Amino acid sequence: MGRLVTTDGLTDIQQEILKTVREFVDKEIIPVATELEHKDEYPQAIVDGLKELGLFGLTIPEEYGGLGESLLTYALVVEEIARGWMSVSGVINTHFIVAYMLMQHGTEEQKQKYLPRMATGEVRGAFSMSEPSLGSDVSAVATKATKQDDGSYSITGQKMWLTNGGSSNLVAVLTKTDEGADSVYRNMTTFLIEKEPGFGETAQGITVPGKIDKMGYKGIDTTEMILDKHQISADQILGGVPGKGFYQMMDGVEVGRVNVGARAVGIANRAFELGIAYAQQRETFGKPIAQHQAILFRLAEMGTKVETAHAMVVRAARKKDAGERNDVEAGMAKMVASEYCNEVVEASFRIHGGYGYSKEY
Repeated sequence: MGRLVTTDGLTDIQQEILKTVREFVDKEIIPVATELEHKDEYPQAIVDGLKELGLFGLTIPEEYGGLGESLLTYALVVEEIARGWMSVSGVINTHFIVAYMLMQHGTEEQKQKYLPRMATGEVRGAFSMSEPSLGSDVSAVATKATKQDDGSYSITGQKMWLTNGGSSNLVAVLTKTDEGADSVYRNMTTFLIEKEPGFGETAQGITVPGKIDKMGYKGIDTTEMILDKHQISADQILGGVPGKGFYQMMDGVEVGRVNVGARAVGIANRAFELGIAYAQQRETFGKPIAQHQAILFRLAEMGTKVETAHAMVVRAARKKDAGERNDVEAGMAKMVASEYCNEVVEASFRIHGGYGYSKEY
């Protein structure tokens, strides 16, 4: 099935990157993913390997020490990583969102300060928009940054669902600043907050209580973050100007949606690979089940869904790379890829029969 999830028009460099990542996934991620998932253990050795490959700087421009690759390259890399274990793709996702926001909206001083160290993985990014009482309603952000007499800010509030909340040391945080604009969306500001990795009090006025115990998506640290009069300089406002936070975050979310679609493609592709391999080995009524028409129909539908999702992710990434608005395309890709991923994985479970319900598989 080598023709599945191929991408036309890739450069030799892109193909070499994907080949290297694919080999890393096969050798370093797939053999240990099940054990780490069940233990809910952070994949430190894998993360160290990603650093050595230079993947933390994949999309960061060469002038700041990165590889200068496109969002398309990033999406295809995420597909490969998620094929091995989705949690690893989450390790780099918010890091890339923060790096992208810095590249697009940061001041030159902020770029010089953070991007070279983000490229090496020394600085690890997290992205914080959600709160306990809001999901998609970003206008309801309650975390408040109050301007002080000396021009600095004091931030108080509670943020939720920080991927890499414990392992990161740089968090892009959306706050409400209420500095007199006539729209709630122009009264939001993104701050670049530095903290120490780990849990507990990780900086003045910042507490990361611990990992949220999730039903799935194990290994990666998903946390909340509590801010209590955290004092921060106005220099840490992304772009240097308050009131632009909502638009900066939405720009970053478009990158994140492409990532979610790509990781769904990776998972679905792996489920398809496992399903077709098992169907070629398992025999009933004297022949492999892959030769039974009912299974063939199911495999054909699975492959079609994987390929369709991949094509939509590629289209959304290329549109963003071209400098065009891609919110609709990214949202569509995220929705279709996620739904198809669920359906393909379930179909693979069914092909495996009772073994699909066994942790051995």
